[in-house]
Amino acid sequence: MRREGPGAPGAVTAGAREPLCTEFEFELPRGYVDESGTVHRSGAMRLATARDELVPLRDVRVRENPAYLSVVLLGRVITRLGTLADVHDGTVENMFASDLAFLQDFYRQINAEGHTRAAVACPHCEESFEVELAGSRLGES
Repeated sequence: MRREGPGAPGAVTAGAREPLCTEFEFELPRGYVDESGTVHRSGAMRLATARDELVPLRDVRVRENPAYLSVVLLGRVITRLGTLADVHDGTVENMFASDLAFLQDFYRQINAEGHTRAAVACPHCEESFEVELAGSRLGES
């Protein structure tokens, strides 16, 4: 995992906060098969920026077919996939549907972190813990 920002090694912080993790490892259920027949399963995805979510909206393919948004967006945030030199929307476009669905869920999970969880305390023992307020997918409860 790559860590950046105020919590990066050597950075001085006022509180005892954990370093911000901006890149997350994943393993595709089936794997992307490149033109030589090599299967690529292990990869990494970085947190999305506002720009990552806005730029694809100007893409002609997305304007013609809004479902293409996730393909373009994932092509921007996947930083590594197996031994591929470059991962882009064309790579994502040629993935198996099950791998695309996995990556869409993974994207939601890493980018919604902190927004769908709440710290609570047990009324009986007063032990603190976190609960998930949303379902496993955004929009579910």
